[in-house]
Amino acid sequence: MKSASAPALPGQNPAVDSREAIEHVAGLGDFSVTWRVVPMSLIGIGLGVLSTIAAWILVSLIGIVTNLAYYQRLAISFVSPSGNHLGLLAILVPVVGALIVGLMARYGSEKIRGHGIPEAIEAILVSGSKVEPKVALLKPVSAAIAIGTGGPFGAEGPIIMTGGAIGSLVAQFMHLTSAERKTLLSAGAAGGMAAIFASPVSGVLLAVEVLLFEFKPRSLIPVALASATAGILRNFVLGTGPVFPAPPSPAFIGIDGYLGCVVVGLIGGLLSALLTMSIYTAEDLFRKLPIHWMWWPALGAVVVGIGGLIVPQTLGVGYDVIGDLIKGSVPTPLIFGIFSVKWIIWAVALSTGTSGGVLAPIFMIGAALGGLESTFLPHVGPGFWALLSMGATLGGVYRAPFTGIIFTLETTHDLNALMPLLVTVFVSYGVMSLVLRRSILTEKIARRGYHVRQEYSVDPLELSFVRQVMRTNVVALPAEASLADLAQSLHGEHDRHSQHLYPVISANGELIGVVTRRDLQTLIREQCANNGRQRLVDVINSSPVVAYPGETLREVADRMAETGLTRFPVVARSNPKELLGMVSMTDLLKARRHALEQETRREQVLRLHMLMPGQAQQVTKTKEIGPS
Repeated sequence: MKSASAPALPGQNPAVDSREAIEHVAGLGDFSVTWRVVPMSLIGIGLGVLSTIAAWILVSLIGIVTNLAYYQRLAISFVSPSGNHLGLLAILVPVVGALIVGLMARYGSEKIRGHGIPEAIEAILVSGSKVEPKVALLKPVSAAIAIGTGGPFGAEGPIIMTGGAIGSLVAQFMHLTSAERKTLLSAGAAGGMAAIFASPVSGVLLAVEVLLFEFKPRSLIPVALASATAGILRNFVLGTGPVFPAPPSPAFIGIDGYLGCVVVGLIGGLLSALLTMSIYTAEDLFRKLPIHWMWWPALGAVVVGIGGLIVPQTLGVGYDVIGDLIKGSVPTPLIFGIFSVKWIIWAVALSTGTSGGVLAPIFMIGAALGGLESTFLPHVGPGFWALLSMGATLGGVYRAPFTGIIFTLETTHDLNALMPLLVTVFVSYGVMSLVLRRSILTEKIARRGYHVRQEYSVDPLELSFVRQVMRTNVVALPAEASLADLAQSLHGEHDRHSQHLYPVISANGELIGVVTRRDLQTLIREQCANNGRQRLVDVINSSPVVAYPGETLREVADRMAETGLTRFPVVARSNPKELLGMVSMTDLLKARRHALEQETRREQVLRLHMLMPGQAQQVTKTKEIGPS
C-alpha cells in the first residue's frame, strides 16, 4: 500500500497537462450561444408583431376611455383630459375609474396592481416566467381605465407587463426551459415599449438592465429582434417621428454648460431618491388604513381629481405637456405647478396599487425640474435643461443609466445631447446608488421578500482553470490492498488532515475508481469482524465523475451541482486513467477568494523612486491562485 505520509500521485506529466490545457482553452468560446438561438429569434420577431398590436390596442383603449369620461364622445383619438369642461365633476372621474380598477384587481387578478415592471420581474424570479393568461387581458384594460380617467400614469409599464405576458403565454405553449421563457417574456416587454415610444434600442436596454439579469447572445438576440420588429411596425400603426420632438442642441455647450450638467445630475439623483421614497412612504401610510386595499385607488383618485382641478396638465399620460416642456414653451409658474402637483398626485395614486406606469410621470417631473433649473443655469437652448433633467431622473429612478440616455435620445431625436446626457445621467445614477440601497423597481420586489442585484460581472469561476487550484499532494490507495491493511492508515497522521475522497489505482498506476473516507470506514468496521479479507477493488466506485485540468471552474461547479458530488479526481483528457490530482469545492473557493482580494486588497504598485534614474526598481508582487 502507498505510504499515507507521502504523496501517492502517479503519472504527473506537466507537458501533457499544459498541452491539454491549451487544447481545451482553444475549444472554449467567448459565448455560450447555440443554434437554439435561431428558433428563439424567429419567435421573438413574432412577439414583436404581437406586442405592436397590443400597444395599438392599449393606446386606442386609453383614447376611448378618455373621450368617454371627459368629453362624452366615442372616439379612439389620443387626447389630453386637460381640456375638459366638467368643472367640479372632474374630481369624480378618476374616482369612478379607480373603483373599477379596484374591483378588477379584487375579483379578476391581483397581478394587475402596480406599475408593471416589478410584476414582470416577480414573474421571472418566482413563477419561472409563467404569467397567467387573464393578466394579458386585464392589465391593458385596467391601465386604459386608470389612465383614461385621468390617472397620472404612463402607458409603458402596462404595455411592458402586457407584452411580457404575451411572450410568457407563447412560451408556455412550447417545450422550453425557464431561461427561454424569461427570454420571450423580456422580448414581449421590449417590443411593447418599442411600439409605444418608438424606442427599440432603449427597449432592449431596459430588458437587459431590469428584466434579463444577463448579457448573453442567447437572450439578447431574440429580444433585440422583437424590439426592432415592433419599432418598424410602429410606424404603420402609431405614426412616425419622435414622441417628444425637441429643438436641436448645440454641438458643444462649453465648459460652463458641462458644469451645469453636473449640477443637473446631482439634483436629478436627489430627486430620484425623493421620488422613490415618497412612493413607498405613501404606500406604508395606506397599509395602515383599516379598509381593504380594493378601496385604496378610489381614495388616491380623490387627490388626483383635486390636483387635476388645480393643474389640469398633470392628468393622464401628459405626452403633450412633456413635449411643451422640452420645447421650452411653458411659463415658469406653470412649470412649478406641474412639478409639484404631478409629483403629489402620482406618488399618492401609484402607492394605492392601481394600474399604471411610472416612466411618463418621471419624464414630466424631471422635465419640469429642468425647466426650473433653466432659470439659474447657463442658457444653452430652449428646453435643453428640461431634456437633460428628464434623462437624469429616469436613469436615477430606474437605476438604468444606459436606458435613461438612449431613451431620451430616441424620444427626442436630439443626438447633440448625447455627451451632456452621458455626464448628467451617470452623475444622477451615482448619487442615487449612494443614497438609496434599492430602486423604485427593486424596492417593491424586496417588500415581497425577494432580492434583485442589478450588478453584472463575469463569474471568477469562468476565468480560472482546474489546473490552477487542484491539489497534487494527495493519497492514492492500491486496488489490491485489503480492508484490514487500510484500517491502520486511516487512523494515522494523514487521516487527521481530512482527505475525504481517495483515488484507487492499479499496480501500474492507472486510476480504476474512488472511495470516500466515510464508506471506507464503514466497510472496515463491517469487515474486520470477518478478518477483513475483502479487497478494496471489490467496494470502490469504478465509474467516478472526473474533472480535467483544462476545464474552467465553472464547468466543474456545474458538474458538482448536477451530480451532488463535491470532490473529483483530475485526470488527463487524452488518458482518463492518468491521475493528475484532486479538486474539491474548497479548491473552487480559491477563485472566489482571489476575486475578493482583487476587490478589497489595496497596494501601491509603483513608487516615485522607481521612476528616478539609477534607483533600483521595486515591484509589489500579488498573490496568484495556485495549488495548495
